[in-house]
Amino acid sequence: MNKILCAAIMAAMLGACASPPIDRSYSAASQGSRVKFLILHYTVGNFPSSLKTLTQEQVSSHYLVSDGADPVIYGLVDESQRASHAGNSQWKNFTDINSSSVGIEIVNPGYTDTPEGRVWYPFPQAQIDLIIALSRQIIERHKIAPENVLGHSDIAPQRKQDPGKLFPWDQLAKAGLVKWPDAALVADARLRYDQQLPDVAWFQKQLAMVGYAVPQTGELDPPTRTVLGAFQMKYRPATIDGAPDAETAAMLEALTAAAPKRL
Repeated sequence: MNKILCAAIMAAMLGACASPPIDRSYSAASQGSRVKFLILHYTVGNFPSSLKTLTQEQVSSHYLVSDGADPVIYGLVDESQRASHAGNSQWKNFTDINSSSVGIEIVNPGYTDTPEGRVWYPFPQAQIDLIIALSRQIIERHKIAPENVLGHSDIAPQRKQDPGKLFPWDQLAKAGLVKWPDAALVADARLRYDQQLPDVAWFQKQLAMVGYAVPQTGELDPPTRTVLGAFQMKYRPATIDGAPDAETAAMLEALTAAAPKRL
């Protein structure tokens, strides 16, 4: 084969692989970020082991926040990319949470079960301050609704407990980042529910309205108690027994009174 023919074939092959020109002088009015959720986790490990897991194994998150007196934010996955942090999970009608979320992993041991009960590990305030600042940037960047700032335990309550009982969700709420039950509405509803508690079917319906995946059986079965416990761990961490009590009912009513109809 002569040199001229070889050159022509190579040029044709390269031309076929070249990117076509794209005119980007127009932009659609109807568009927005693919990110709808911000999911918070704890790592159940120290910083070196957490970093190794999130960079060398089949799990990942967009950010890792270290612990200690001077914590650091590590960007591990670009926000435009999908990270594998949510697993089998659901919030309202969304099930592919990985594809529509940004994940933050927080270095924290989680908990230890002892003969005296479960002991949870606190989060240093410097770490929380950094998480609030990072979360605010992510939320503003993607216009994430406050009711979509969630813990792993919210989207996968049957198998996950993170970010745990001691994560200060109330601080994120005071910063305007998380939907929180109005104290006055809770107090008013609590007076009524102290007199008469709704049935289990009501609790299941309200939990589903908030966003939780919960059975609608009308029975206080183990999965329902687990979801109630996950709700309590976020909004009423002093007692997370999974019991359908008056305070939990009041908080659910306060949250669902103005629940959004769609994400």
